[in-house]
Amino acid sequence: MPLDQRYKSAVSTPAAPAAIGPYSQAIRSGDFLYTSGQVGMDPATGQLVPGGIEAQTARVLENVKALLSAAGLEMAHVVKTVVYLKDLADFAAMNSVYATYLATEGTVAPARTTVQVAALPKDALVEMECVAVIPAA
Repeated sequence: MPLDQRYKSAVSTPAAPAAIGPYSQAIRSGDFLYTSGQVGMDPATGQLVPGGIEAQTARVLENVKALLSAAGLEMAHVVKTVVYLKDLADFAAMNSVYATYLATEGTVAPARTTVQVAALPKDALVEMECVAVIPAA
């Protein structure tokens, strides 16, 4: 077995957009799952969803949810997120959608970093990556 396969394995699903470059949708390594950045792309059409920051944020989180599900995990397993916004003026709108997925009553919200960037793939308004813990069997 090649050395890298001893320490990491790819996780993929058609329920999230296919990788558009030489990377995996997600990687399982040890007790963690690391997702690649997800934009608000509909996996069925390969296009960004219409409707602005709220719609794109919801699609991003549905894509993340699909990757977690492919690894047998749920949103509650997410321990860290990084959010990239094209415009920090969209922070409140993004945050309100984010909260419905990752900061629901009775759960501990993950740690998070949010930054504004000059541009995102496909001219998206938001991109998000996350780290989830894989519970012991």
